[in-house]
Formats: sequence, C-alpha cells, structure tokens
Amino acid sequence: MGDQRVLEGGCLCGAVRYAIQGEPLGSVICHCRSCQRASSAPRLAFIGVSAGCFVLTSGTPVEYVSSPGVTRTFCGRCGSPLTYRRTGEPGSLDVTTISLDDPDAVSPTHHSWLEDAAGWDRLAGDLPTFTRSSRG
Repeated sequence: MGDQRVLEGGCLCGAVRYAIQGEPLGSVICHCRSCQRASSAPRLAFIGVSAGCFVLTSGTPVEYVSSPGVTRTFCGRCGSPLTYRRTGEPGSLDVTTISLDDPDAVSPTHHSWLEDAAGWDRLAGDLPTFTRSSRG
C-alpha cells in the first residue's frame, strides 16, 4: 500500500473489519434524528472517504435502508453502526469515526443538523455548527 495512510477499524465484537487507504475527504459530527436513532446516541461522528478506498477485510455487515436514498451498514452480531452511503453519491462513503481502531486519527471539522439535537446535548469546543447539513 506504499506510503499512503491506512486507517483500520471494525465493529465491537470484531466480526466485521475494514481498511481505508488514503486521506479522508472530511469529518462531521451529525445530530440528525436518523443518526440518533441508528446509534441510540445523541450524535454520530463520521469520516467521509472515497468509496474505492474502503475495503472490508473480514465479515460482511448487514445493510439497512434508513431513509430514501440512504443505506447504512452495521454488524449483524453486535449491532455496531459502520457506514452511511447516499445513493446519489456513489463515489463516497461515510464511515463511523468511533469504529476506527484509532478514532483520534481523524478529528471532526464541524457539527451538522443541530436543529435535531437533543435539548440537553450541550456542545463543547469551537467547531463550526450548521442548523442542517453543511452541504447547503
């Protein structure tokens, strides 16, 4: 794999493992209601990667269409959320940051969908925030 950065990760139980070769395209902490429900948490952090850079190295995650045009994957044994893919953007894939072996390897750049944030979910730090998506 040469000198390119390789990030590895997987689910809680280790049944599903993956590798990402190359630099992430971006990173976000999402507060939307769909991510909250999918993770049973107030927010979910993702790194965006080129779809071709993501390779499953063991196991096969379960797919779930969580909303029109969105497919999420998770481990069928332990339930760990792993990826988020938009049908309209087949060249990219979002990977849950916390599923990385080293989640500190990629820092988030902003918060999105603050309009859905739980009232008691207080932000710390100085990352930019967006009421909805940072995409506009």
